[in-house]
Amino acid sequence: MSRDQKEQKIEYFLYARKSSESEDRQIQSIDDQESNLRRLASNLGIKIKEVLTESKSAKKPYCRPVFASMLERIEKGEAQGILCWQINRLSRNPVDSGTLGWMLQQGALKCIRTIDRQYLPDDNVLLFSIETGQANQFIIDLKKNSMRGMIGKVERGWLPSRAPIGYLNDTIKKVIIKDPERFNIVRKMWDMMLTGHYTPPKVLHIANNEWGLRTVKYKREGGKELSTSGIYRMFTNVFYMGIVDWGGQRREGKHDHMITPAEYDRVQLILGRAGKPRPKTHSFAFTGAIRCDSCGCLYTAETKQRLLISGKVNEHTYYHCTRKTRKIICDQKKHIPVENLELAIEKEIEKYTILPEFLEWALEGLDKNNATEIEDEVRIREMKQKNLLEAEKELDELTKMRRRQLIDDDSFIKGKQELQPKIDQMKAALQETETQSEKWIELTQKTFNFATYARKAFITAEDKEGLERQKEILLGLGERPVIKGEKLIIEPYEWLIPIKKEYPALEREYRRLERRKMLTPQTKTEALASVHARWGGYRDSNPD
Repeated sequence: MSRDQKEQKIEYFLYARKSSESEDRQIQSIDDQESNLRRLASNLGIKIKEVLTESKSAKKPYCRPVFASMLERIEKGEAQGILCWQINRLSRNPVDSGTLGWMLQQGALKCIRTIDRQYLPDDNVLLFSIETGQANQFIIDLKKNSMRGMIGKVERGWLPSRAPIGYLNDTIKKVIIKDPERFNIVRKMWDMMLTGHYTPPKVLHIANNEWGLRTVKYKREGGKELSTSGIYRMFTNVFYMGIVDWGGQRREGKHDHMITPAEYDRVQLILGRAGKPRPKTHSFAFTGAIRCDSCGCLYTAETKQRLLISGKVNEHTYYHCTRKTRKIICDQKKHIPVENLELAIEKEIEKYTILPEFLEWALEGLDKNNATEIEDEVRIREMKQKNLLEAEKELDELTKMRRRQLIDDDSFIKGKQELQPKIDQMKAALQETETQSEKWIELTQKTFNFATYARKAFITAEDKEGLERQKEILLGLGERPVIKGEKLIIEPYEWLIPIKKEYPALEREYRRLERRKMLTPQTKTEALASVHARWGGYRDSNPD
């Protein structure tokens, strides 16, 4: 009996596979594979028992349920052959290739027929091994080539993956650009965190529900609200400050930076620990916001109930260290009643609380100084632009001299290495100047408002939103609040320090003048004007 006669008595499973992975993008679709294989079966008189299809990658074994079921059914004798487009449709890994080769040798699988050839039990096993090995090698080479391309892209300063929210992948130029729809919104979210008055969940709520922020819509995903995990990833992603972090490498990116390194570092401190966000907010006000000075772990809270003789249940809320770091012995063993902690925070707020009169004077001074600030900013910007143009002109002249062969390569390279860093530094300084005044004014206004109303807002907080507000106020006081020896210690933000240093003396003088009834209205007004003028000097003492 000839080979063709034997083949006609075999029942075949028609197996068609299409992977979404890159190596299969040029392979015919499942429908095309099936139609061509049915035509081949008709021409050869091959009997097809069943058509089996799946869209799974064959790069790894044990990932294709239809393929595994087909082999089991062949072992049971339901069919004796496989009809497929190419051998790489069946396997691209040595495990599945070995299984198919063994089934051929044992006779359980009597034939594998492709569009251009067939594999039989009595064939030379070396040929089957070579062809399946080529399919496997294709995956290995593809991975190497893809990895090499991505590493090269990182070395050139570009992220070789999907751009984070606020940016887009330019599929034509193969670079990352600003997202015109979301870039400014994401920058505003960073600005909210930089004030120290907002937590990530609060920023997330405002962005999703008040601004209508949605992620980029792709073919199979996107177009949804930003998630809680997504906003923590955003606020800890160095990409926004101009760094490409990929595959263990960190390079300066060529994309447009959204924030400065100083702004990134400040947000990390506000989050609680450099580079790592705090845990999610719980039902207690200060969980996830205070750390233990002894072991570095976060403080958490719990409410304990006690049954009184009268039958009433007395509840007490305590804060204590979580002690999650077992490698460090923690000596903070006592629990702190929530009342004591709130009182300690209130005392810290008092150090930076000002009278409403001083808020009015401060904002009035800001309005008057704003015009002068803008004029100064214009002059500084013009000077920096002039210096930048001169440096770029000098580099251009140097390049022209090299083209005319007036200087050699060594002189050109040496001159360029001296000029290029200066030009880059001037560009960065010019960009910083353009927004410095606006940022300072916004920060100062928020600081004065915080100093005026924070204490009242903290004391009057009652409901769930009030608890969140209390936490925001605590985080607005300073970096990394800690408990040491049952005492709350807060290192204040630098923009609050001038208030702590300068304001108490001004308030005492103001109250003294208010109490001196013997002064004439004119004398009293002149004296208060002196206090007013000195308070206006806060602008010059503000480190920001």
